[in-house]
Amino acid sequence: MKTLIGGAAAAVLGIIGMAVWWKPFLQLLAGAIPFGLLSGGALAIYLGFDEVKDTWKSKDDDFSTTNEVETYKKEVEELKKEVEELKSEKDKKSKK
Repeated sequence: MKTLIGGAAAAVLGIIGMAVWWKPFLQLLAGAIPFGLLSGGALAIYLGFDEVKDTWKSKDDDFSTTNEVETYKKEVEELKKEVEELKSEKDKKSKK
């Protein structure tokens, strides 16, 4: 209840203040809008550049991942051959 009364009082004082100081309010608004646009534009440029940079990194990561996959495939094939050789040697020893 206290918050409701405080909010209503602040709104009424704000309306009275805007009525009394209308021209200074417009001057403040006229100065704040370009600053807000400039700040927002700079932030958008920064975030856009950061996103593009992340995209470049992901493309590089995809390429290195492809090379890693090929390397691991070769390693798996070599290990399969080694396992087959060991199995054949074990079978020869067990027949003796």
